[in-house]
Amino acid sequence: MKTSEIDMYDAFFDYLKKFSPDPLSDDEKALIRQTFVPSRLRKRQYLLQAGDQCKNFTFIVKGAMRMYSVDDKGIEHIVRLGVEGWWMGDRESWSMLTPSIYHIDAWENCDLLNITRAGSMELHRRIPAFCEMKLQLDERNHIANNRRLTSAIGAAAEKRYTDFMECNPELLGRFPQHIIASYLGLNKDTLSRVRRTLSQK
Repeated sequence: MKTSEIDMYDAFFDYLKKFSPDPLSDDEKALIRQTFVPSRLRKRQYLLQAGDQCKNFTFIVKGAMRMYSVDDKGIEHIVRLGVEGWWMGDRESWSMLTPSIYHIDAWENCDLLNITRAGSMELHRRIPAFCEMKLQLDERNHIANNRRLTSAIGAAAEKRYTDFMECNPELLGRFPQHIIASYLGLNKDTLSRVRRTLSQK
């Protein structure tokens, strides 16, 4: 069942409540509706392709998405996964107005809310809850990125997978094993071995 545009905005209003106890005013809700543009993607449809500039950051209302690069051998390397209540976009391309090196596509049919960089800056200036959301998300992303880098550099395959299960349980049932393996920097056979070992413990 498709999500109505009203429900899409309501989902975002509920999401903002996680970051600020103060309710949004009617004027703030109206500004959010004016700034975010709803859209839908079918499974495997692109939000962004490498070489294009990322003009929108996207809030996932419904569905699952992946962000990845493709090397010279045609192998995909997953750098980010996202489901409901997560954001998707190439921050560097969005901020620096440069071509992206990533593809972003829908792994499932998706209902989305899209915002431009100018729109984000306007909401940051005028809506305290949005400003607080960005601050908290930036902090969480910094911590998560450092942990993932540390894991990729030095952690064994089993540790990478158990950390992933602990930190991202909502992703396990939404993406197949080869996608999760790529996200963890493992091959599919290694992840299969790790899963067998863990099931025997």
